[in-house]
Amino acid sequence: MSPRALKPLAPAATPPEQIRNFCIIAHIDHGKSTLADRMLQITGVVSDRDMRAQYLDRMDIERERGITIKSQAVRMPWAGGDQTYALNMIDTPGHVDFTYEVSRSLAACEGAILLVDAAQGIEAQTLANLYLALENDLHIIPVLNKIDLPAADPDKFAAELAGLIGGSPDDVLRVSGKTGVGVEELLDRIVRDIPAPVGDPDAPARAMIFDSVYDSYRGVVTYVRMVDGNLEPRERIQMMSTRAIHELLEIGVSSPEPVPTKGLGVGEVGYLITGVKDVRLSKVGDTVTTARKPATDALPGYTDPKPMVFSGIYPIDGSDYGELREALDKLKLSDASLQYEPETSVALGFGFRAGFLGLLHLEIITERLSREFGLDLITTAPSVTYEVTTDTGETVTVTNPSEYPDGRVAEVSEPVVKVGILLPKEYVGTVMELCQGRRGTLLGMDYLSEDRVELRYNMPLGEIVFDFFDHLKSRTQGYASLDYEPAGSQTADLVKVDILLQGEAVDAFSSIVHRDKAYAYGVMMTERLRKLIPRQQFEVPIQAAIGARIIARENIRAIRKDVLAKCYGGDITRKRKLLEKQKEGKKRMKMVGRVEVPQEAFIAALSGDVEGKEKK
Repeated sequence: MSPRALKPLAPAATPPEQIRNFCIIAHIDHGKSTLADRMLQITGVVSDRDMRAQYLDRMDIERERGITIKSQAVRMPWAGGDQTYALNMIDTPGHVDFTYEVSRSLAACEGAILLVDAAQGIEAQTLANLYLALENDLHIIPVLNKIDLPAADPDKFAAELAGLIGGSPDDVLRVSGKTGVGVEELLDRIVRDIPAPVGDPDAPARAMIFDSVYDSYRGVVTYVRMVDGNLEPRERIQMMSTRAIHELLEIGVSSPEPVPTKGLGVGEVGYLITGVKDVRLSKVGDTVTTARKPATDALPGYTDPKPMVFSGIYPIDGSDYGELREALDKLKLSDASLQYEPETSVALGFGFRAGFLGLLHLEIITERLSREFGLDLITTAPSVTYEVTTDTGETVTVTNPSEYPDGRVAEVSEPVVKVGILLPKEYVGTVMELCQGRRGTLLGMDYLSEDRVELRYNMPLGEIVFDFFDHLKSRTQGYASLDYEPAGSQTADLVKVDILLQGEAVDAFSSIVHRDKAYAYGVMMTERLRKLIPRQQFEVPIQAAIGARIIARENIRAIRKDVLAKCYGGDITRKRKLLEKQKEGKKRMKMVGRVEVPQEAFIAALSGDVEGKEKK
C-alpha cells in the first residue's frame, strides 16, 4: 500500500470536482487486469492478505482462460495535493466479441487509459477501442505496460503510440502492472488530466444503467453512473423505458466489495438494489430517475449490440427445456447482447435459437450454461442472417437453414464485415492468400511502422465466423490480431446443402454455403456421418443435396447375418432359397426401417469431433 492511499471515503456523496471516472482499454492479454490489481493494492482498497491475481475477474472461466468477460467497476481513494479524490475505475474486456461491454464502460467515463504491451505493440483491438473512446470524446492517457519483460522495447512502441494518437513519445507513461513500477505516477496523471464529471445537482435525478447482475439472494443489482441530481436510500425510483417504479432498498459503491452509502451525487458510479427478481425490468442503457420528481428526457444510451452469429442451443435431456429457459433469462441480465427465441427441431426437439457477437461469445455462454446451471447441451453449427428473395418477390430473413424457402430463389443477400488485421510484414502474402480464399476484397494496406502492417478487407461474415481466426493465427505463428465491424450486406451465389439419410433431410446438418464450396461441405459431412452412425440391418445411403440434385454420397454397409451357418453341405437350391428369403427381408426392412442417429453422433458431427469414433 502506498503512503498516499487512504481509508475508503466516508459514506456520503463526494463533490464532482473530487471524482475521476476512467476505464482501461486494450487488446486481449495486454495486462489490464494485472494493472487493475496493482491499483487496488496501491490505493489500499484490497489488503495484501485478501489480494489474489486478477482480483476483479469474478468468474472461474475468466480466471482459467486469463480473459475478462464482464466489466467490473471499483472505487478507489487517492490523495493528490491537499485533496482526496475518488477514482472510479472500470476494467473492460479486450476481445473483439465483447466490444459492447467496452462501449457501455466508455459511456460512463470521462477518460480512458489506452494500454499497450511493451513487447507486442499496437494490435487490432487496441485501434478499435481507441476509435470507440475518441467517438465518446474521452481524454486518452497512453500507457505502455510490461516494461519489465526482457523482450520489451518501450522506446520503439512509445514512438508508434505517439504517432497514432498525436503528441510526443515522452508523454507515453511506462509502467509494469506486475511489479507496480510507474503505477503511482499513472494515478497522479489520472487526477491531473482526466476532467471531473459535469452535471446539474439541482436537476431531476438521471442515472444511466451501464451494467447489472443477478444475485440469487438480493435480486437484481443495477450498476449506474449518476449524471444529474442525486439518489438516496428508501427513495422511489422509476425506469424511464419501462415506467416501472421500485423502492431503493440499498444504494452504495463498489470498493471493490459493496459498501452502502447515504446516496449518490453527480458524477458518482455505484449500485442500486431494489429487491426486484424479474431480470427484464432492469435494462442496460436505460435511465433511472425518481418517481417524486421525474426527469423528462432520457439519457442517450449506447447502441444496442446486434448479434452476428446464430446457433441453436438444445438440452440433451428434453425435460431440461424449462431450466434452460430460466438459465438464459438470468444470463441475459449480466449479458445484454445475448438474444434468443424458442425453436424446435425434428432431430433435436425443443430448444432456443440464440444470437451471439462472435464464436468466443458463443463458447463462453454455452460453457457458463453448463457450469453455472448444470445443463448438458448440444449447439448446432454457427450460421449468420441471410435475406432471401424468392421469384414471387417475397423476402425471407433466414437465421436457420431450416427457414430457407423451398422453390426458386431470385437472390440471396449475406452480411458483410469490414475486417482489420494487424500483422508483421513478413506474413502479408500468406494472410492475403487466406483472405482471398474466403472471398475477401482488399480495401487498403497501411504500414503503422517499419515492420507492422494493417490490412483492411471487406469479407462475408459467414466466411469468418467458423475457423478463420484459427487459420489466421496458425499462418502468422500467433502474431496477427483481428478486429471486425458490420459493413452492410451484398448479394452472393449461396445455396442450401441438405444432408439426407435414406432420402429424408436431417435439419440439424443443413447449411447455407457458397456454391463453390457446396461440394466440399457435402463430401465432408457425408464422410463424417458415415464414420459416426452405427451400421443397421440394411444398407443406409447418406447423401448431400442442393434441392433435388445429389452432389455427394456415402453408404453405411449393412450388418449381414450369416443365414447359411446351419447348412452343412446339402443342395445349393436350399442355400439359394435362404439367401433369397434374407434378400426380401432386407428389402422390406429398408422400406419401413428408420435410421436413428444417436445423440453422441449429433454432438460429434456438429463439433467436428470424429477422431477415434469410427464404427467397426
